[in-house]
Parts: sequence; structure tokens; C-alpha cells
Amino acid sequence: MNDNQLLRYSRHILLPQIGYEGQEKLVNSHALIVGAGGLGSPVALYLAASGVGTLTICDFDTVDLTNLQRQIVHTTPSVGTNKAISAQQTLFEINPSINVNTVCVKSTEDDFAKLITQADVVIDCSDNFATRYTLNRLCVKLKKPLVSGAAIGFEGQVTVYDMRSNASPCYHCLFPDSSESTGENTEMRCAENGVFAPLVGMIGTTQAAEALKLLMGIGESLQGRLLLLDAFSMEWRTIKLGKDPACTVCSA
Repeated sequence: MNDNQLLRYSRHILLPQIGYEGQEKLVNSHALIVGAGGLGSPVALYLAASGVGTLTICDFDTVDLTNLQRQIVHTTPSVGTNKAISAQQTLFEINPSINVNTVCVKSTEDDFAKLITQADVVIDCSDNFATRYTLNRLCVKLKKPLVSGAAIGFEGQVTVYDMRSNASPCYHCLFPDSSESTGENTEMRCAENGVFAPLVGMIGTTQAAEALKLLMGIGESLQGRLLLLDAFSMEWRTIKLGKDPACTVCSA
């Protein structure tokens, strides 16, 4: 790291749990963020500000006026711009020393496989089951840690599936795939329902924290635990998750 980076990241470096070595790991890390919407916004902002050296952001959608209520990486002048490009512009203003790659088209499974191979951590900020199942399958196959979040209404959830550990469950263990959950009607479910603006910030920021810890190899991750938030009553709950021995994805 150069002198400017040492100053920029000094509050991280002062933490004994991170120090110079932990920050250096972040600077040399590559995170894949799938979705630059409500969840992807705080994830991208905090990973960029924290100094993750390379971010790849995937989103084929464009910024709409209705997004601005919660998707804080975008601004009013960004309306009509591809979300990945809009996010990239904001992130460069926050931290010009990082690399931000953009994927502005809808990715196939082969596309995602190439992207995941290059990444150290995958953060699922998508809003449909088809993408979540695809990312899960590939992270299991390629043994990459997957930070998963979801939010709708006043309720959100976040967990980590770290397939580097044989004991880790996967997304399919918790939500088995079915034709009902991957159909067209479910694809747009998140986009067609209301969502409390700060909720996606709270879940997305938690995803960012988990991703940073995984990249630095510090602390205890949410692997094996599902964190649930009811923002209406402001209650957090934790549910223990176990690997499904009959899972067709990670136990096959």
C-alpha cells in the first residue's frame, strides 16, 4: 500500500483484529457483487470504501426513479443509466484507487462460472430465485464463499454459505429448488412488492461486513446461522442451519 492508502484505511489498520496485514488482504482481494439494487448498493459502497481492490458488479437493469427510495448508490441524474455503470461512477468518486468491473448484460450460467472463478467472495444481492440457485450451484462447485441476503416489506435475512468447509450448508439446503420457485411469476416478486428503505441498507451492510471478514479471514462468519430481521418490531433472530444430507447440490 502507498502512503495515500495507509492514510485512507488508517481506521481499519488501527484495529488490532485487522492491522496492516488484514487491510493488505482487502487491497489484493476481488469481490463479485450480483445485483446493484437495494442490497447491492450498501454492499458496493462499503466494500469500495473499505478498500477491496477489485469489485465486479453485475446488473443488466437500468436505474428507475422508483429505485432511488432505497438504492443509495444511484442518484437522480443516473435515472435511465445501467445500474452497474451508475454504481461504478459513484464508487470511483468514493475511492478512485480501486478497480470496478461492470457486467451490464444478463449473465448465463457459463458467464457466472467465469466470474466466480476470478472472485474471492461472491455476494448475492439479486432479487430472483433463478439467479440465487445458479450462484449457489456454482459456488458449491467452485468452493467459493457465498454471502446471501434478501429483503422484502419489513423483513430481511442474511447468511453465509462457505463451501470451503464440508460442514457448511448451501442455499439449496435451506430453500430446495422447485418449479414453483423458479417460474416467471416468482422472478419479479421482489420488484413488485413494497420494501422499507432502511431495511435493505441494514441487510446489505451486514452482507458487506460478512464479506470483509471472509476476505480478511477474521472473526466468526454467519456460516451455519441464518440472521433474520423484523424491522417493524426491530427484532433480530438467529436460526441455526444444518447441512441437508439429502441435498442434491452440496451432498451429492
